[in-house]
Amino acid sequence: MRRILISITEGSKIAFTALWANKVRAILTTTCIVIGIVSVTTMNTVTDGVDRSFDESMDMLGRNVVYIAKWPWGFGGEYKWWEYRNRRELRVSYADDLRQLVPRATDVSASAYRNATLRHAERMVERVAVGGITPSHFQIGSFNFSSGRPFTEDENARASRVIVIGNSIATALFPDTDPLDKEIRIGGQRFRVIGVLERQGSFLGMEDMDNQAFIPIQAYATIFSIRWGIRLAVQFESELDMYEGEYEVIGAMRQIRRLDPLERDDFSINKAALFEQEFKSMKTLIYGIGIFLTGLALFVGGIGVMNIMFVSVKERTKEIGIRKAIGAKSWEILLQFLIESIVICLLGGLIGILFSLGITHLINQFFVAHMDWTTMLNAILICTFVGVLFGYLPSNRAAKSTPIESLRYE
Repeated sequence: MRRILISITEGSKIAFTALWANKVRAILTTTCIVIGIVSVTTMNTVTDGVDRSFDESMDMLGRNVVYIAKWPWGFGGEYKWWEYRNRRELRVSYADDLRQLVPRATDVSASAYRNATLRHAERMVERVAVGGITPSHFQIGSFNFSSGRPFTEDENARASRVIVIGNSIATALFPDTDPLDKEIRIGGQRFRVIGVLERQGSFLGMEDMDNQAFIPIQAYATIFSIRWGIRLAVQFESELDMYEGEYEVIGAMRQIRRLDPLERDDFSINKAALFEQEFKSMKTLIYGIGIFLTGLALFVGGIGVMNIMFVSVKERTKEIGIRKAIGAKSWEILLQFLIESIVICLLGGLIGILFSLGITHLINQFFVAHMDWTTMLNAILICTFVGVLFGYLPSNRAAKSTPIESLRYE
């Protein structure tokens, strides 16, 4: 054991000495590994970020919520655009009907959205998603308030000019003051801020969920039209209840819409599971492309390491002969060159991780990415594996050389 430890220590010293003596060659070789590790870690950070963002987004939607709309979510399979366009619009009154016809449901809400500009004094925020909602939408969407409160059923019935704003809007319009009880103008109408939502982040890494505001749907009707764009949400106690209650919702909607038994549904049932199905197929494609590209980059880097190690073994043939002549074992020679190969790969890996941290931060400005310690550990393990795999053949050649032939080499 003591000899093994001494061999590892000496082999490491020799490896660093050899790399320092051939700095340009070492840098060029390390660059191949850096590219490979940056590819690996970037792929992992993006896929991890997408996974985390997707799970958070599904929680926002609610895994125990069924959404009813004129249009279906997603474009998978046959998308009958003309059929969907000609469907009748939904109505806000359907929410009350569903409460009576679907006893399994714990809550029902109606909502509609438009983009609008919000103003306060000289400040304004453009393209805000303004939602006209029934008060139950706050419970179904699991919204948390950093300050203030939601509006009530009475305020909705009276079309009160009250508004609940997202965190981004509060920061943009009221950077130095408390937004509560301040006035915001939407299309010339004045609304009093009664609540501010906690920060939610983005939906699927793209849509800013903090750049939205909510007003009573009856007040929404006085500014915009609610003749189209209504969406209903039916919440159940659990995800299992949702799967069973979905058929109750379909039956209730058919009854509300007065469809004959032979008529097709003129509405769409949407739920988080539909996103999950499309996401799985998309993720498989992303993973497949990512693994191929990163595998190719690491293979090219590994070939570069192997080539340099063959050159290194050739240049130090006489040194190998001298070491064997004074008693060095074949496994010690093998270990020495393997350590050198691993050191090259680890240096490239560490540099690659540093580059990846910067790239991850840059990606987060536009999309989603997440790097944790497991990704960095995997990068180190991959570097070690590449060093052993591609350094073995040159190291084995050095270990099998005979002292006499090595000493004769010029």
